[in-house]
Amino acid sequence: MERRKFLKGAGLAGVLAAGTAPAIVNAQQQIRWRLASSFPKSLDTIYGAAETFSKNVAEATGGKFQISVHAAGELVPAFGVVDAIQQGAIDAAHTAPYYFFGKNEAFAFDCAIPFGMNSRQQTAWMYEGNGMKLLREFYAQFSVVNFPMGNTGAQMGGWYRKPIKSPADINGLKMRIGGFGGRVLGKMGGVSQNIPGGEIYQSLEKGTIDATEWVGPYDDLKLGFHKVAPYYYYPGWWEGGAQLSLYINDKQWGALSNEYKAIVRQAASDAHVVMQARYDARNPNALKQLIAEGAKLDRFPKSVMDAAFKARNEVYKELNDTNPDWKKIYGDYAKFLADSYQWAPIADGSYDQYMSAQKL
Repeated sequence: MERRKFLKGAGLAGVLAAGTAPAIVNAQQQIRWRLASSFPKSLDTIYGAAETFSKNVAEATGGKFQISVHAAGELVPAFGVVDAIQQGAIDAAHTAPYYFFGKNEAFAFDCAIPFGMNSRQQTAWMYEGNGMKLLREFYAQFSVVNFPMGNTGAQMGGWYRKPIKSPADINGLKMRIGGFGGRVLGKMGGVSQNIPGGEIYQSLEKGTIDATEWVGPYDDLKLGFHKVAPYYYYPGWWEGGAQLSLYINDKQWGALSNEYKAIVRQAASDAHVVMQARYDARNPNALKQLIAEGAKLDRFPKSVMDAAFKARNEVYKELNDTNPDWKKIYGDYAKFLADSYQWAPIADGSYDQYMSAQKL
């Protein structure tokens, strides 16, 4: 496909201006890496981002740099990739960084925080704001070099056995929820569970949990949540634009030539764009099918959203007081978010609002 032939594009050509790309690549050593994904192969969109990345690297290097991609559990558990990177057991990983908020809540800035940035804002902060700089400084303590590699866009608010009509319905609710959206849920009286994607359906079916969120219609249809919990709410206030990340062991990264580093950066950027494009293209028809199969689609009541936002503010205040890493990054993140919403409603927001009201 043309998008994979990025080695011929102007951007990387400039980086490789010291010589023709084939000559430089041919001079490089043979490299074999193992990449552990935090996702099952059945989720072709989110797992597929790592496959896109691996194919890009192989094609750009004439097969000299091979990265094998392994599903969650094949090399390490879904939530074990950070430890494995630190120990040098794997070379790279593809994951949702907020899974590791238990190690340090600041991990979530590389993915999503409740009532945080949407996907475009997150990408802008990472590439044009201070996001990448701040996160590279944070990740140094974990032997990780990070790259944005995918985004789901704004997620859905999940599947529930019973309707959610007011904040009182959250009290006592046992819910699988990623990241520390669960900590905000806890402030509302809910009980959060951090369960890998491949284990959610069984937990919901057995009644171990009362509700779950994952990503959106395309993945949710594959996972079949609507068969056991028909009430489907939106928006996922804890994930306004969940970014996935490529983690590379810092020693492995440091050992790469400048040319291979440039290829890795470009390959990750391409996979970043392709992943969200796939979700945006596939979610509409999947939503239609879910509704046809009995899903009961509804928007969270404003009272629930307001209660969640209040709880979010309480959690963030506590973190600013207790976690120096969080405080350092959040100050910059919050300013970028506030500035962005000076602009976002004016152009895209008003345009989307008008278009969604038309009978297209």
